[in-house]
Order: sequence, then structure tokens, then C-alpha cells
Amino acid sequence: MVLDQIKDVGDIKKLNEEELESLRLEIRQFLVESIAKTGGHLASNLGVVELTMALHLSFDPAVDKIIWDVGHQSYTHKILTGRKDGFATLREYGGMSGFPNTRESETDGFNTGHSSTSISVGLGLAEAREITGEHYHVISVIGDGALTGGMAFEALNNASHLKSNYIIVLNDNNMSISENVGGLNRYLSNFRTADAYMDLKDGVIQSLSKIPVYGERLVKKIRNAKSGIKQLFVPGMFFEEMGLMYLGPVDGSDIKQMRKVFSEAKRVRGPVIVHVLTHKGEGYSPAERHPARFHGTTPFDIETGVPLSKQSKAHYTDVFSTVMKKMGEREPKLVAITAAMEMGTGLKRFHNLYPERFFDVGIAEEHAVTFAAGLAKAGLKPVFAVYSSFLQRAFDQILHDVCLQKLPVVFAIDRAGLVGKDGATHQGIYDLSYLSAIPDLTIMAPKNKWELSDMLKFAIAADYPVAIRYPRGNACDLWKEQRASIVRGKSEILCEGEDVALFAIGTMVEIAWNVKEKLSNRGISATVINARFMAPLDEEAILSAAEKYPLIVTMEENIASGGFGEHIAALLEREGAKAGLLTIAIENRYVEHGDVETLRKVLGIDAVTITQRICEEL
Repeated sequence: MVLDQIKDVGDIKKLNEEELESLRLEIRQFLVESIAKTGGHLASNLGVVELTMALHLSFDPAVDKIIWDVGHQSYTHKILTGRKDGFATLREYGGMSGFPNTRESETDGFNTGHSSTSISVGLGLAEAREITGEHYHVISVIGDGALTGGMAFEALNNASHLKSNYIIVLNDNNMSISENVGGLNRYLSNFRTADAYMDLKDGVIQSLSKIPVYGERLVKKIRNAKSGIKQLFVPGMFFEEMGLMYLGPVDGSDIKQMRKVFSEAKRVRGPVIVHVLTHKGEGYSPAERHPARFHGTTPFDIETGVPLSKQSKAHYTDVFSTVMKKMGEREPKLVAITAAMEMGTGLKRFHNLYPERFFDVGIAEEHAVTFAAGLAKAGLKPVFAVYSSFLQRAFDQILHDVCLQKLPVVFAIDRAGLVGKDGATHQGIYDLSYLSAIPDLTIMAPKNKWELSDMLKFAIAADYPVAIRYPRGNACDLWKEQRASIVRGKSEILCEGEDVALFAIGTMVEIAWNVKEKLSNRGISATVINARFMAPLDEEAILSAAEKYPLIVTMEENIASGGFGEHIAALLEREGAKAGLLTIAIENRYVEHGDVETLRKVLGIDAVTITQRICEEL
């Protein structure tokens, strides 16, 4: 196999044309076979095989800086830099990351994981190059979905002032995770199928110039036009008006054409955007038909594309989806917002039933929050469904545009806590900390699927901002009969003991219950309290427990700094309580990829470790 000849960066340049043709087929086969076993990002990676090969043939990744926006399309890059064997442990604890990681290889130009960052990073590297006097190319690869992010536009605006070469590769596959939306997508669609791309601008201008008398006038008017008329004549004028040279669109499956365009792009003195048309899932029909499903996939059967493990329990996202559907029927003012995550957040059913009340704003979390504030100000009931790690981007908007004005926006925060194999960039372990710093924001976390349902209904009915955080994966189905009404700032006692009080929030309630059982086996009787609320805290319950028990234990799947335990510690100190306090939380660190159960053990927030620590304290 030709693929076996790729041992290190640069080996691809030793291959002839016939071998390159074999290599691209072998890479696709390898990716399908490998990800079918481990899970991972498939569709996006299948779409950029030839693009990645062309980049490696045109540049030197050992010297040049290739920045992959988001980075979940970097698998072929990892293969071409000698990391093929690492795919056996892809996204496993201690194994290879599913994203670019400079600790793995210096050929990964920058650690990425969130979208719309690559142009800012690339521009910084290009400017630094000029200051330090070094010589290397900078290439930022960004998808058309990621280009909708506001940060990308800020960077494009700034890049226009650059006087040295900087290449932006627009990987245009007409998809983010969900189908792309918005004006930029429509603009790109206008010329995605253009045949004569390289010479179109010059050709039009030259042809018009030859027209007697009126030709030069017409050219001048086109050049000076301030409307969209230019776009009828010149693809990429949007970018050229921003001060970037535009090349393309070019076929992303044609390595020769891409190498030719990259060669031209190298000669540009200034920023240049190379528009490449790719197809998500290319070469594997199930991924071509269902690119969203194969964006991030679990292990699957190669022949059918069907996941190997069947879902036996409802996920928290499923519960959210069902409640939103039902509440949509009852509440005509209920509206739903997503930032390019319609499928991932469970809003597909709501969209299908109430399309006029559903809004996909693209990869634009900051805008989504302030947009929700506007909807709420006008009397609607907006629910913004978003992953915890992505909501981090909108801290200012949550504070300033929603909470400062006490607007009734609901933040449905999916993937809160440890998410597992996507690693440090996606772990939702900071939300309790950064959200609890905001006044007038009610923060909740359910112990099980029924409580998520009740909390969501409570939040929709509230006339103030509410955040509900819930984890990825199976929804807990314990305590079906213990379904006390949701009262703002009030916790719930699940069982009472005599020796220690366990205050747990969200996913940690189930772990607290397991700890209670393990303590019982050691002759220690524990009270288990489902906190429900991070803000406001149930101060009455906490202080009452401090009087009754020698030790209070807090449990959260969140970092310790600014978290649930720290807030309780501050309360106990302020009130002069004498009870001891043991805080179970994630130490202030970045948490790498791995399955959730393994990570809990490593981090010391599993039932066995917690039980041992409590015994040591008592």
C-alpha cells in the first residue's frame, strides 16, 4: 500500500502521480475503517482528503504554519505527518487527540477546537513573521460554516491591512454541523458551480474594455459601484471589497488544480483567499447522504453506516427535545434558537412543527444571546439551546444584554460537565463558575430526566433569566417517584442519615447516591440532598445541615474555582458555621480526552474515591 510509505512529514512529496491517486483512495478507506472502530469525526475529514494532500504537496508543514479552523477535519493531516498508528487510540484517554495539538506534533500549527479562530491566529503568525524576520508561509483553513462566526469577520477586516503574504483557504462544503444558513451562505451559493473561475474577473473586465466608447465607462462604473451589482460580474467581490485577493472557486477533488492555485497564492503580497469546493462525506455513501450524522460518530457498521451500539435509554437531549415540542403546543410565544446545532441540541422536532418560531443563527453564539434578548424584550419566550463549551463565548452578552435587564431568556445548556472524547476544548466544566458570577441569573441542574422536564417548564414560565445545565448521554432514570415541585432556590432531600450530609448538583446526585451506599457498608449513615439550584443557593438547607452534621460534602462536575463548593464554603464562613466542609470538584486544570468514567476516576470525582476521602475526613 502506498499509505505505508507515509512515515513522516514530507513523505508525500516522494510519490509520483499514480501513487498520489492511490494514496487518496487508501486514506479514505483507512479513515472509514478506523473511525468505524473508534468513533470520531468522519464526514468533515472525508471531504478534505485531496485538499490536505494538495496543501502538503504545496507547502512544508514542518516549517510553514497550517491552522485548521475547529480542527475536526485534520485527520488526513495527522496521517501525512506520520501519525497513522495513533488512530488506534483516537480520542481515548492518553491516546491521540481528535483535534490539532501542538504537544503531539509541531506540524499542528495551533491548538484548535472551537470555530472561527483560524484567521485571527493566522494573521497573528503572519505579522509575527514580519517582526522576527523569519520565512514561512501561513495558511488558515476555514469552513464556510465557521466563516459565519463574527470573530472570523473581525479578523478578515483586520487582515486587509497586511502587506505580506497570508493565505486563507475557504473550505466550502455548504455545511457546518447543520445545514448552513444566512446571507453569506446564499452569497457563496451564487458561484459554487462556476466553471471558469480563475480568469472570470479579468476576462469580464477585458471584454467590457473592448467595447467602443462605452466599454471603459462601464468598467469604471462597475469598479466604483457601491451596490451588489459587482457581484453579478465578479465572483468573490465580497472578499475583494474587504481588501483580500480572491482566487477560485476551485474543485476540491482536483489536486493538480489546487496545487496550481496555491502556487499562485504564494506570490500574492498581501492576504489572499482561495475558495475550494469540497463535499462532506465524499467517498463513503452513508456519510454523503447523512453528513450531519457522521459529523461526530460512534463506532458503526461500515456496510450500512448504522451505529454498533443501540441507544437503550433516552438522552437528556431527547428529553429536552420532547418537552420543547410539547411546550410549543401550549405556549404560542415560545421560540427556539440554535447556533448551527439544530440536530445536536434536539431542536429538529420543534423546527419541523413550528418553523416560524425557530431560528438558526449560524455559528454566532454572541449574536444568538443578544438576539434572544431582543425577542424577550418584545414579549416572546426564547430558549437558546447551546453546548456548554460554546456558551463561553457569549459571557458578555449574557451579563449585559440579558441579565442586567432581567429579561426572561432560557439557556438550555447541553453537554455540561465532562463530555469525554472531544477533549479539553469541549469539556463543559466551567459553566457553573462563570454563570454564577452573574447577578440575577437563576442556575439549575437536574438529577434525572423527569427533573429536566420540570425545570424546563419552570424556566419557560419564569419572568427572569434562567440557565439549565445538563450532561451529554443517557438520562438518569432513578427516583421516578421523588418528583417534588420546583421551587426557586430550594433543594430536595432524597434520604436522611445521621453522620454526614452530601450536597450534590446535577450528574453528581447519582454518584452521591452510590457514595451513600458505599458509606453504609462501612457503617456511616449519610443524608443525600439534591441541590437543584446553583443560584440562588438553598441557604436555609445548607445552614441547617451545618448545625446537624460534623461534615458537609459538596459534589459537582465543574471546576472547583468559583463552583458550587466554593459558594457553599463562602456561605458557611460568612455565617460562622462550625461544620467541616469537603469539596468534591474538578481541580483547576484542563481535562484531556477520554471516556467520561475514566476521566472521573482520573479526576477523583468517582464514587470510590469520594467514599475514601469522606472516610478520611470523619
